[in-house]
This record gives sequence, structure tokens and C-alpha cells, in this order.
Amino acid sequence: MRIKIVLILLTTAFLTSCSNAGQATATQPISTATPSPTFTATQPAQPLTILVLPADMPKADYDRYQTMVYNLAQAAGMRFQVRNSLTTQDLTQEGDPLKVVVALPPDPGLAELAAAAPSVQFLAIGVPGVTAGNNISTVGSNGAPVDQQAFLAGYIAGLIAPEWKVGILYQKDTPEGEAAKNAFANGFTFFCGSCRNPNFSQPAGIYPVPVGIPTDAQQSDYPAYADILYQNVVKAAFIFPAITTAEAVDRMAQRDIMIIGENLPDENARPKWVVSIQPDLTTAIQSIFPQLVEGKGGQALSTPLFLNDVNPDLLSQGKLRLAQEVLQGLQDGTISTGVTP
Repeated sequence: MRIKIVLILLTTAFLTSCSNAGQATATQPISTATPSPTFTATQPAQPLTILVLPADMPKADYDRYQTMVYNLAQAAGMRFQVRNSLTTQDLTQEGDPLKVVVALPPDPGLAELAAAAPSVQFLAIGVPGVTAGNNISTVGSNGAPVDQQAFLAGYIAGLIAPEWKVGILYQKDTPEGEAAKNAFANGFTFFCGSCRNPNFSQPAGIYPVPVGIPTDAQQSDYPAYADILYQNVVKAAFIFPAITTAEAVDRMAQRDIMIIGENLPDENARPKWVVSIQPDLTTAIQSIFPQLVEGKGGQALSTPLFLNDVNPDLLSQGKLRLAQEVLQGLQDGTISTGVTP
């Protein structure tokens, strides 16, 4: 009897399964509706800095300025572009995101560009004839401070020259050249006063020796003017940047004259090259850029200076420290050159 009940149950289950096999299996429908878009507020474009460099700039300088301004822009959270020219049409295309333009010579037309984009801050680096005002700032628009260069050179020459036998080779009958001649003498006097010594081998007061080169002189004549320094027993001299040539520097080196200048033009003269007193545009750009980002324009910065190509055999660490202290005084206004450049 128990066996019959089991068989009946199995048979019932089998028949139920067969009847369900013929029915379609229900499935969940797949939605084909397009999802509703999610709207977000439009994000403002990232601010932009443009650097304008001439295409024919030496590669080392081109790369240096590009890297420096790029780093400044990145630190300020800005995008960066470098261009070889800039027009008012370019400004219109960039629109509101454009915030800062940094330009080096030649002048890309900064006055017109600044007038066309009053919300943009423009920075002219060593561009002659550009005046600071409104949204234009300048660094070194009048060139390097030749009076400070010459004053410091006179001080350094006094530091290193035996018996203070110093001189300057400068450009005659030009405002910059005359300022350099007088500032050199003032820097020399600042170091040692009259530098009088009872054992002085030359008549007191002969130094410093100024040798002026006329503006119409040929560069091939410059070495002959350098020989006048040698004939006056000059041991250390400053060569004015505008008349610095490899030939003149080589002649001074051959005459065993220690040389101070802005740029070393010839590696052959390096053993007699004391130090380069160079414009420091990099520091000026780094100091003013954050202010431009904040919209603070119309500033006029003079070109700072720094010491480069230091020859430790001619300018010891102690004397270099003294020279740097004088340079700091010149730049913070606590020391005056005594001349108007």
C-alpha cells in the first residue's frame, strides 16, 4: 500500500512537469529609453599666460625664459603658451581666460595690445621705449644700470689691484659712457678714499685711469685703446659693455690686466677675467609675476644685477662677499653711485 502511494506521487509530479514544459518562460523587459542628461554648471576656462619671444633668440636664452615663465604660470594655476608674435586679433580669440602677457624685445606693439585688452596685464622685459602705466609693467626698459655696474667694478678693481692701479675702458661722449666713467671713479673712492701710500710707485692721484673710445672709432682700433691702460701700468680694469669685443678683451689679457665686465666674450681671456656684473632679469620677472596675476600693473622695475663667472684665483671668497654687500647696498638704495645714468 505504501509503495502505491509513492508511485502515485511520482506520477503526479511527472505529469505536472510535462504540462509546464509547453508554457513560455516569462522574462523581465529590457528598457530602451534614453537616460535623462545630467546638467552641471559650466566651468570657467583656466587662466592663461602668454610668453612672446623672438624666433631668432639664442636657444639657451629661449629655453631659459620659456622654462622660467612656464614654471611661474604653473605655480599660479595657469595655462601657458609661447609665441613669436602677438596681435590684437590673437587677444580677441583668447578672450577672458588670458590674464598675463610677458614680452621680450623687439616690441610686439605693447601699447596697442594693452589698450585693446585692458583686463590683461602686460610685462615688458628690457623693451626700449615702453612706458609703465595702467596695465603695462616694465623691467629694465632703460637697459642695464651702467652706473651701478661701473661703481661696483671700481670697488672690485680697488679690492684686487696691486697698489690700486685701476682703470676703465669706456665709450666717450655718450651719456651712458660718461656716467660709467664717473661711477667707476666713485666706486674706487668708496673702497679706499684717496688710496694714498708713501711707498706708492706712481704719482699719487693718477688712478683710476679713464680711457675713452670715440663713438666713431672702428672696432679694430679698440685693442690700441686698451694698450693705453697697459702704458699707464693699470693692473685691473672695467671694460664698458658697449665696447666689449673679443679683440679688446684679449689684448687686455695679453697685457696681464685683470678684467671686469658684463659678459666674457672670449674663453681665451678667462684666466684674467675677474667677474661678470650682469643684468638679472630672471629675479625681476619672478618677483613681479605674482603681482601681475593679482592684477597689480603699471609698475616700473629697474634691472637688478648679479655676479657671474667669478674667478676664485682673482677674487677670493672674502673679497667676493664684500663685493656682494656693496651690490646689495646699490640695489636697496643705501649706497649711491653719485651719478645720474
